[in-house]
Amino acid sequence: MKYVLHVEIVKKVGCSLSNVDLESVVLQELQALKTVRPGSCLQADTFLSESLKKCVTSIRMSEISELEFLNETSIDNVKELSIDRADLKFHQYLLEEEEIQTEEFNAGADGDSESVSVANYCVLPHVSCDGLWESLIFDNNIKESLLEYAITSMIFSQHKVDTNVICWNRVILLYGPPGTGKTSLCKALAQKLSIRLKSNYQLTEFIEVNSHSLFSKYYSESGKLVMKMFAKIKEHLEYGESLVCVLIDEIESLTRARNSCVSGGEPSDSIRVVNAILTQLDQIRKYPNVLILTTSNLKSAIDVAFVDRADLQVYIGPPSAYAIYSIFVSCLEELIRVGIITTEKSISFLPAKCVEDSDDEKDNLNNKLLSVAKLCDGLSGRILRKIPFLAYSYFSRSKNKSIENYIGALQQAISQYQSSNEKISFMHSS
Repeated sequence: MKYVLHVEIVKKVGCSLSNVDLESVVLQELQALKTVRPGSCLQADTFLSESLKKCVTSIRMSEISELEFLNETSIDNVKELSIDRADLKFHQYLLEEEEIQTEEFNAGADGDSESVSVANYCVLPHVSCDGLWESLIFDNNIKESLLEYAITSMIFSQHKVDTNVICWNRVILLYGPPGTGKTSLCKALAQKLSIRLKSNYQLTEFIEVNSHSLFSKYYSESGKLVMKMFAKIKEHLEYGESLVCVLIDEIESLTRARNSCVSGGEPSDSIRVVNAILTQLDQIRKYPNVLILTTSNLKSAIDVAFVDRADLQVYIGPPSAYAIYSIFVSCLEELIRVGIITTEKSISFLPAKCVEDSDDEKDNLNNKLLSVAKLCDGLSGRILRKIPFLAYSYFSRSKNKSIENYIGALQQAISQYQSSNEKISFMHSS
């Protein structure tokens, strides 16, 4: 059975090959490899073709989208894929390199009042988000589900499905504890859509709203700032040939439950902000080319009317031991790639589930890494990505520079972090 493998080709400015010719050369390059690994990225200096080196920066093996294949075998357990069995879907694009722009508004009714930065803006795909999607590791195929939802939303919009018959708001809410990758996942999703839907839209615009800046010290001005912010977003939406992805981080700061505002003696300005957000979301639904991405560390604090408007409400929690193992594998592979860690022979990291099910006691490296991952229960992805850096300080002191020794250093760094964290918690409780 064939499966669909998406292949993303990052072109160089001034590439002389036509799209058809470029895909042909890339196909020959991949066929020479015979097998590839999902999520892997080929850099220009490894290409066999000289013409490819001149035209392409990198080739990334992205996600598999064949549902039958995914039902048959979990993608987490897939190590290598045969090119001969793959239906390759090529996506060619240039990375935007312009600096991210800042949008500023006056914070008060007086035009002479101070300006505040209310949003960041850029065109996607942007170099700052290159590879972000692949670097994020979650349980339960969260990324794939979000991508399928977003693409379905755009398909329904472009086909002008009657929203009175089938209702969707193009609003996503990701919630969970801090440091679990919610904001990064929103940015990565927007980047991925700019690549996947390139043939549907002339460009993809990304607007990241700074929620806290929309609160003014001037009474009644916060609601007006929200209105002004959405008016700016609508200006971008009026150009129907662009896809506009709007990220509102920590949405609970703008949509705090109105009943708690009243009972807790909160200023009525907070209620005006919530009302303004809800009104603007309802108005923005008429635009078929918008996707609203929101995050929250505290879903229970959000007004129920906003939660009800979110098509998807996805909990993003701390990673499982399997996901932690995969995170550490990606870190080790990066350190090996750049030469900070050297190995005498080729290292083969197995998918976590394969390690768990294996009876091969000789596979000490993978087993040891999985055991280390199991020590990290409850740690966020943000912390886990720091551990390999901290571990290197222990590793660099040792005369034994083997990768086995570095995995031991990972365990030391984890123990040190957990010990320090327990001391801080004890001091706070005292």
